[in-house]
Amino acid sequence: MLDRDQLEAFVAVVEQQSFERAAATLSITRGAISQRIKLLEEAVSAVLLIRDRPIRPTIAGETLLRHAKAVAMLELEVCRQLAPSENGEERARIAVGVNADSLATWFGECSARLLEALPVALEVVVEDLDHTWPMLLRGEVIGCVSNEPKPAQGFEAVPLGEMIYRCVATPAFAQTYFPHRLRIHEAVSAPAILFNRKDALHDKFLKLQFGVELERYVKHYFPSSYGLLRAIEMGCGYGVVPSDQAQPLLDSGRLVDLAPLSPLRVPLYWHHWRREPPLAERVTEFVTLSARQALTFDGADDLVGLESSA
Repeated sequence: MLDRDQLEAFVAVVEQQSFERAAATLSITRGAISQRIKLLEEAVSAVLLIRDRPIRPTIAGETLLRHAKAVAMLELEVCRQLAPSENGEERARIAVGVNADSLATWFGECSARLLEALPVALEVVVEDLDHTWPMLLRGEVIGCVSNEPKPAQGFEAVPLGEMIYRCVATPAFAQTYFPHRLRIHEAVSAPAILFNRKDALHDKFLKLQFGVELERYVKHYFPSSYGLLRAIEMGCGYGVVPSDQAQPLLDSGRLVDLAPLSPLRVPLYWHHWRREPPLAERVTEFVTLSARQALTFDGADDLVGLESSA
């Protein structure tokens, strides 16, 4: 049996990325934290932490972190069943990994429904679609939205549907940089608005349009879904944005679609533990149902089954 206090100390160090901050969080001394981690590593016969700046878990530590979080959820659920009056207000701390565009569109409503129905304290960790998956493997989140279709060993990937992106610009910008149509020469010289340096959506869109990979083109970075769209609306550049966000501006004529016949379609998947605690299973149900109601999804039969179980 693993010692509960030692597990609590280990989780605190990983989350705080520091022995000192973990000690302050648990209201114990730095030496007590170190002793608990040492005893835990001896108990499992493995080094659990890479003692660097910031501190992060080893592969063995990632496995133990997932275990510790699952145990915490199971323990809270048992306490609520045994003594609902004493534990009814306590919420399980869970974290999920989501890309900024999902958070700005369908995941916002999903979060509201989830928090209304489940006894959780939710942390949404925003990361690029290509980088949410590693957070799940490290044990930082219990599930994540990703564009990776294949799950890692011990995990599952549930199709959520496709997010549709439109390449848009103001009419004046389009007339200046794309007077005829979207062509490769103009695309290289026209300033593009991207989320950040990790953002690969614009590259994927250009490859879809022209059949070749373009790396060297003018880029501006606005690390906010709203900020990115606003920059495009102000004429700072053109860019790829979710169709749901762009449609009102397209309808009003404030933006134009530069490639109306070939939108970018991005399949999304929900990655989660294969063996989930019941509370985590409910989170998976809420996320899956919300996404399939909001995104383009072909599995109607699966959606009916989820509606009956959620």
